[in-house]
Amino acid sequence: MAVVLGGLLMGLTPAPVNAWPLAWVALAPLWAVLLSQRWRLGQAFRLGWLWSAVYHGIALAWITALHPLMWMGIPWLGSIAIALFAWSFITLLGAVTFGLWAMGIAYIAPRWPAPITVLSGTALWCGLETLLSWGPLYWPSLSYTQSPGNLWILHLGQLSGPMTIAAAIVAVNGCWAVGWWAWRRRFYLPGQGGLRQGEGPFAPTASRFGIALLVGLHLLGYGLAATGASDNTGNPLRIGLIQGNVPTRVKLTPTGTRQALQGYTQGYRDLVAQGAEAVLTPEGAIPEVWSRASQTRSPIYQAVQENGVVLWLGTFRRTLDGAHLTQSLVTLDRNGQVFSQYNKVKLVPLGEYIPFQPVLGRVISRLSPLEGSLAPGSTQQLMETPFGPAIVGICYESPYSELFRRQAAKGGEWIMTASNNDPYPPRMMAQHHAHDVMRAVESDRWAVRVTNTGLSGIVTPHGRTQWLSEPNQYATHLTTIYRRQSQMLYVRWGDWLTPSLGLITVAMLGFLKTHPRGRLP
Repeated sequence: MAVVLGGLLMGLTPAPVNAWPLAWVALAPLWAVLLSQRWRLGQAFRLGWLWSAVYHGIALAWITALHPLMWMGIPWLGSIAIALFAWSFITLLGAVTFGLWAMGIAYIAPRWPAPITVLSGTALWCGLETLLSWGPLYWPSLSYTQSPGNLWILHLGQLSGPMTIAAAIVAVNGCWAVGWWAWRRRFYLPGQGGLRQGEGPFAPTASRFGIALLVGLHLLGYGLAATGASDNTGNPLRIGLIQGNVPTRVKLTPTGTRQALQGYTQGYRDLVAQGAEAVLTPEGAIPEVWSRASQTRSPIYQAVQENGVVLWLGTFRRTLDGAHLTQSLVTLDRNGQVFSQYNKVKLVPLGEYIPFQPVLGRVISRLSPLEGSLAPGSTQQLMETPFGPAIVGICYESPYSELFRRQAAKGGEWIMTASNNDPYPPRMMAQHHAHDVMRAVESDRWAVRVTNTGLSGIVTPHGRTQWLSEPNQYATHLTTIYRRQSQMLYVRWGDWLTPSLGLITVAMLGFLKTHPRGRLP
């Protein structure tokens, strides 16, 4: 019951509830149960699986909004099945990952002192979450539970990325669990329990250490926020955003395509009249393949030629060999010509490509509105623009911090994310915004995010949201951002914390193994 309660509390931490303080206690019940006795590895796995399934299941419940898919020719029952499968599969993937974490704790806890258990548990969590982030299905990282509410802690991401925040949460919760069991054995179970993590001087003081760690980390985050450069430092750039609000099921029809072209063309003209130096549109704003033939008859191309203002257009492009399509953000220069483009790297399984195409292609090819699979872009991209290099992410890429870090390290001066977000509800949009807030703080860059159906927004380098659109409405907005070239520690070195925690853990375990009489607190 305690494990389920902990998962439930953690499920309330992300948007839209944003109960971020709960994250600092929600993992402690699982920690405490794992430390309470000698568990078989299979039993421990089931405990970790249960906690994670509850957390991920609540956080990812918005995936079920995939239904209805009847507009794609899928029967009603099939639409329900697809939505439930997508939700359960991604939930269970995370549950299996952190079930393995619980197995690791069950193995380590009876064998090593409490400090080693907390340290190794923190290192293991960061390692497993890093492995999960290398895959195609990654969203509810432990770190995003603090975004956008806890800006002080988000600044720790400038040191070693989101794993810095995850490590802080895991370690603090571990201290609570160790301290609680030490107190319980002292007053209620004298002489019982006998696990080594309850022995030694660390365990009785673990709760106080947890408090000190919690306060110290927040003060460190405050210091990083207070000593950073002003948000308005850098070269200004006036960018206009267009939230077209054309649902995908409509946009992929001839009438919907005309509606999109009309809305984005008029929005572009209006923003140019207001003084925009460039205009940004969402992912797939124009659901056509942008080519020489198509652009010459496009009203938005003609508007760019007439007004001479740069446009970043979300559309599709063909690969050089012409065999595949890419989901792209294209820079149209002042003459309407393609200046550069960014191709989406992290494609959505089943929506933009079909995994195991030879096996599953015939069965589930109807899940994509496009023929065949899209081609992913290179992880080494950096989009040059007439104003300098920009950091770009398209929709689902927002949780993948490494993609943004690489572009910042290569000189990207601001962040632009272009997303669809249809047909998902506002709670998903809020979580997506939370990811972009983290990317802005980590890289010390302004973030301009525009979506098809919401939420579009402007985020400062310190994580403050300057403007946020209403969901499911047509909107335009003009803002001034500042291009920056700062290089935070995370941007320069990447995630150095996770391997460092692993090496320190291995070194301490090796010391104890070779010096069995040596004592740690």
